Amino acid sequence: MLSESSSNIDWHMKAIVIPVKEPANGKTRLAGLLTPEARRELASVMFTDVMRALSGVRRADRIFIVTSHSAVCEEVRRLGFEFLLERTQHSESASVDWASLKLEVRGYDSVMRLPADIPLVTAQDIDEILEVDAGRPGVIMVPSHDGSGTNSIIRTPPTLFPSRFGPDSLRLHSGEAAKLGIEPVIVTNGRIALDIDEPADLAEILECGRGTETFNFLWETGIGEALISAGRNVK
Repeated sequence: MLSESSSNIDWHMKAIVIPVKEPANGKTRLAGLLTPEARRELASVMFTDVMRALSGVRRADRIFIVTSHSAVCEEVRRLGFEFLLERTQHSESASVDWASLKLEVRGYDSVMRLPADIPLVTAQDIDEILEVDAGRPGVIMVPSHDGSGTNSIIRTPPTLFPSRFGPDSLRLHSGEAAKLGIEPVIVTNGRIALDIDEPADLAEILECGRGTETFNFLWETGIGEALISAGRNVK
């Protein structure tokens, strides 16, 4: 948590929001490689890795998981985090914007969106981005590994402009900021950039993710060996 070290510092409240899909609806682009059950288990272990990183974050006042899935809520409660329960999930953008509005009403000045499928992320990665000053109003974005997506976004205030997650979202979010005369601050972070959507992304975890629950899952289930045998760019 933030601690006040000087009375003349202009503190403002920061929250992190992590949308979590219904497990049965996730990772469809891995359907050619993983069974539905394996995809659910993969989503679970990636979520565990992200939660482990979040437990060490010091630059956020609160962390909220946004979901419509009751089992996720129970896990979040067990881990000591807070959740925002949606009645239904329409889209990533709708979930983030709904949560951002609720948190703005509660007094939060900035909201950082993180995905639940970035198993390499560390607490230091998150804190370093939260420390960046983009001004007020302002926006900070971390691109996806291919440079087209938005793997993290911080908006100050939280409802500064609507979310545009999906294909080409970095350009779309930048366009929304431009309408307001705001130049986004772009921060590159390789661990936050690696969200797991394709078989090649799993190969990256096998190369760089030793020590994560996701890495262990891939090896223990034989998926890692299958990727290597298939020659999916794993060294």
